[in-house]
Amino acid sequence: MKKYKIIAIVASLLAISATNANNLDKDITYLQKNWAVINYQTEEDDRESAFSTLANEAKEMTKLYPNRAEILVWEGIILSTYAGVKGGLGALELIDEARDRLLDAERINSDVLNGSIYTSLGSLYYQAPGWPISFGSNDDAKLYLTRALALNPNGIDSNYFYGDFLIEQGEYQEAVTVLEHALKAPSRITRPIADAGRQVEIHEKIALAKGKINSQ
Repeated sequence: MKKYKIIAIVASLLAISATNANNLDKDITYLQKNWAVINYQTEEDDRESAFSTLANEAKEMTKLYPNRAEILVWEGIILSTYAGVKGGLGALELIDEARDRLLDAERINSDVLNGSIYTSLGSLYYQAPGWPISFGSNDDAKLYLTRALALNPNGIDSNYFYGDFLIEQGEYQEAVTVLEHALKAPSRITRPIADAGRQVEIHEKIALAKGKINSQ
C-alpha cells in the first residue's frame, strides 16, 4: 500500500507542477500581448495609464513566480517602456526598477527568452541619462547588446536595439547593416503585433541612418 501512496503523491505533485507551468505560460503570454497592444496600437494619450496598469499587474505576477526569470524579464521590459512613455524625472525611478528586475532575472537564468535580459539591459544603458542623474553608460550598453547578439544573432529585437545604439554612436553604415539583418528575423508566431510594430520601427531607423549617411 505504501508503494501506491508514494506513486499517488508523485502523480499529484507532477500535476501541480504542470498546472503551474501552464499558468506561467498564460501569464507571460498575457504580458507580451498587452505590452504589444499598448506600445503599438494604443493612442499616445492613453499609453501612460495603460502601462501603469500593466506594470502593476506584472508586479503581482512576480510575487506569484518569484523565482522565474521570465516574469522578471517582462516586468523589467514593461517598466522600461513605461518609463519611456512617462518621461521626465518620474521615469528615473522606473528605469531603476526595470534594471533591478532584469538583474534579478539574470541571477536566476541569464539565457532565458533568447537573450532578452541583455537586449533590455543594453537598451536601458544607452537610453538612460548618465551619472550623476542615472546609470546610463555607452560602454555598458555595448557590452550587454553584443552579449544579446551572441545569444540571439538573428533576433529582431537584439538586432534592432544594437542598430539603434549604433545610430546613437554615429556609426550609421554599420547600423544599416544590422537593421537590415533585423528585417530578416524569423517571425514569432505568438507575437504578430510586436513583430509588425518592430518592423515599422526598423524601417524608420534605416531611413534615419541613411539620411545621416547622405548628409555627411
